[in-house]
Amino acid sequence: MKITRRTTALTALGLAAMMLAGCASASAAPSASDAAKDDLSEVRLGYFANVTHAPALVGLSEGLFQDALGDVDVKTEVFNAGPAAIEALSAGAIDATYIGPNPAINTFIQSGGESANIIAGATSGGAALVVRDGIDKPEDLKGANIATPQLGNTQDVALRSWLAEEGFETSTSGGGDVAITPTENAQTLTLFQDGQLDGAWLPEPWVSRLVVEAGAHVLVDEADLWPDGAFPTTVLLVRKDFAEEHPKIVEELLEGHIAAVQWLDEHADEAPAVINDALEKATGKKLSDEVLARALENVTFTVDPHAETFTKLVENGLAAGTQKKGSIDGLFDLTPLNALLKKAGEDTVSAAGLGED
Repeated sequence: MKITRRTTALTALGLAAMMLAGCASASAAPSASDAAKDDLSEVRLGYFANVTHAPALVGLSEGLFQDALGDVDVKTEVFNAGPAAIEALSAGAIDATYIGPNPAINTFIQSGGESANIIAGATSGGAALVVRDGIDKPEDLKGANIATPQLGNTQDVALRSWLAEEGFETSTSGGGDVAITPTENAQTLTLFQDGQLDGAWLPEPWVSRLVVEAGAHVLVDEADLWPDGAFPTTVLLVRKDFAEEHPKIVEELLEGHIAAVQWLDEHADEAPAVINDALEKATGKKLSDEVLARALENVTFTVDPHAETFTKLVENGLAAGTQKKGSIDGLFDLTPLNALLKKAGEDTVSAAGLGED
């Protein structure tokens, strides 16, 4: 099994140089941002117990975030889907979160650009519509009951917009030609096994769990809907006021994130066991080897957020009726990420005109 990325992270040499540079700056006279760091005892980070959040899982389990942050502790909270994570971020209960792109878009638009910024990509790919036997083409979905992780989350928007393109009417209240039922992922598996759901549009590893454990088959691989199969499944989002008050901490959080993406690229053989142990810690249960291997084949770990796809994602959210109209100009702040990549001699990533890079 091979884990690849579309954008390289730091080389070992570059990361070492960056860390040395960080040590040197720490010994210099403290700046205003350093003073802000001294007043901060912890960073509160959200993530999901999904394979698509493997950079978070690895960054935590391998101590990469803690290594980068030094004496600032990392406190975590696990979510099922993006809207719940956004609620926590908006309430100030967490400072940053790994999340799908559509909830990130929603909070940015609803706040007039004041809530949060995407500071890096994490994962591309790894989402699909899986269905029961007897559903072999889009027309077979009429009257079906399909689950998504949560109303307005990235997979929910993808399903609703795809169904609209196929000529189906849906409703955020569950009516229409195809009933869409937002359901927690673990419950979706149980309901599908019991015959109470006809399918679901899900992220990994839930796609693979329904295929391997419940006999579902893939009707739509979301990768097939995007140029070159590249679309963002997970990004790293930071609360805007937190980033303004603690820029040094954000930089160090990014160091840990980049190191996690690099680790996944360089430790393909070890990655499944590490990811599985982290999933067990978060959920109390490991995945089967077959499920995990299949899930990892469908994802790409990358620091590139694929900003070029976000205009289309906005259109999808509007078509799905799950987001308000508004501008996403300024959604991205990739300046700290690109500064670290440049320092390590790596290619930078683009905000596609939707923010700073």
